[in-house]
Amino acid sequence: METTAARTAPAVIVAIDGPSGTGKSSTSKAVAAQLGLSYLDTGAQYRAITWWMVSNGIDVTDPSEIAAVAGKPDIVSGTNPSAPAITVDGTDVSGPIRTQEVTSKVSAVSAVPEVRARITELQRSIAKSAERGIVVEGRDIGTTVLPDADLKIFLTASPEARAARRSGELKGADLHTTREALLKRDAADSSRKTSPLAKADDAVEVDTSDLTLQQVIECVVTLVEEKRATK
Repeated sequence: METTAARTAPAVIVAIDGPSGTGKSSTSKAVAAQLGLSYLDTGAQYRAITWWMVSNGIDVTDPSEIAAVAGKPDIVSGTNPSAPAITVDGTDVSGPIRTQEVTSKVSAVSAVPEVRARITELQRSIAKSAERGIVVEGRDIGTTVLPDADLKIFLTASPEARAARRSGELKGADLHTTREALLKRDAADSSRKTSPLAKADDAVEVDTSDLTLQQVIECVVTLVEEKRATK
């Protein structure tokens, strides 16, 4: 619940990075809602452009083919943490971008420099226009997209804890398979040449392995409030 203090507080830009399964999305949305900030799920933008590529028959194993059409889809991201919508060419894709097909191809599409340049530009423009501040979650926000963010947080968790959370989200998923998929995605995201998954030197690292979601939210809210107090 947003407070009056939140409405009058100085704008703050918060970058929350980390691999999947660390509680990044749930934490980011809750913190933004609680503090009256906008919210941006940058992973959804990469999923959206991947969905568009798949839907339009683009060969996602061919970087040059992806690069040639990276500027075509019109991607619009909503920034309401309670209901973050995303559309491509006017179509709501909140559901379709979460399919296994998109999930399995998003790393390949995201690694193409032209895609990253296009989406990074979009992310910076959204952050700049957030009058009361914004929580931006992703994998390269603190390092590449918003290197001057007021606060940078890097969420981590053990592979086991991440796999348990992710298989809980994907009903009926096998724990071992989920763990292997997460580690494979980590390797792809950490080793790509353009804007790899990385912790910024000035980021606060929070290990969420043994914390409840509520504890992680409280920790991040405290960090944001401390940062606001010094602005």
